[in-house]
Amino acid sequence: MSDAAAGVEQLDHASRRAPFGARLGAAMRERGPLCVGIDPHPSLLAAWGLADDADGLRRFSLAVVAAVADLAAALKPQVALYERHGSAGLAVLEEVLAASAEAGVLSIADAKRGDIGSTMAAYADAWLGEGSPLAADAVTLSPYLGFESLRPALETAAATGRGVFVLALTSNPEGASVQHVGGAQSVAKAICEAAAEENGRYAGEPLGSVGLVVGATVGDAVERLGLDLAAVRGPLLAPGLGAQGATGSALRAAFGDAYPQVLGTSSRDILAGGPHRAGLRERAERTLADLVDAG
Repeated sequence: MSDAAAGVEQLDHASRRAPFGARLGAAMRERGPLCVGIDPHPSLLAAWGLADDADGLRRFSLAVVAAVADLAAALKPQVALYERHGSAGLAVLEEVLAASAEAGVLSIADAKRGDIGSTMAAYADAWLGEGSPLAADAVTLSPYLGFESLRPALETAAATGRGVFVLALTSNPEGASVQHVGGAQSVAKAICEAAAEENGRYAGEPLGSVGLVVGATVGDAVERLGLDLAAVRGPLLAPGLGAQGATGSALRAAFGDAYPQVLGTSSRDILAGGPHRAGLRERAERTLADLVDAG
């Protein structure tokens, strides 16, 4: 096949793929609102009896995919923990993304990329571009060079049927020094409003493909800052279940009317159930039940 023909085939494949928001919404309805984070921290590798090298990384990651792919709406590999192993680690990440697709579960690359101009376009090609070995179903993005700096990723995601999750209200203590600035007209509120505007292009879908990252342990910050998360009409990735202390009921209280959009994320608490498949599944099932019961 010529390069030109291959390019046409790739574009045609992308045109047939439903938007990410539609695919994620269907997965959440079918399986429930759980995202399992794949975070191969050195301490977890050691707890599983694995070496802190590319082979240990591969065995850990593919075991998680095999154990919980049918229980989760999405899997979220933490990119930094693959990057620390250099090219060998990124090769494992490519395997993880391919294995997730083969298992029929959506993937979210937790890369938190953000830059300007041609550099942002290159990141978009890497994580969202058709044919890229690193392309996931969605990627996390940082908007703190200005929301509009994300335009290349937003356009690439729309063109390829993929999605993005933009950092909006994170639970780390340092986040408030930027995200809460402005009070009633906070930076976090501006990001929410920009995401809502972007989701206008998905008006025919029940869930847009431009999501937000809102920490599961932000407490009353959503209400205090006046954020209308339901109006975003996109998925809300909420990390912090389990090890960080959040529960389904706490998420329900914090997100209010937007709770049906919440994709609750647990990493360390579920991963601590390994290396055995039964332990991973038991913890994933327990977390999923907690999220469903809270709804």
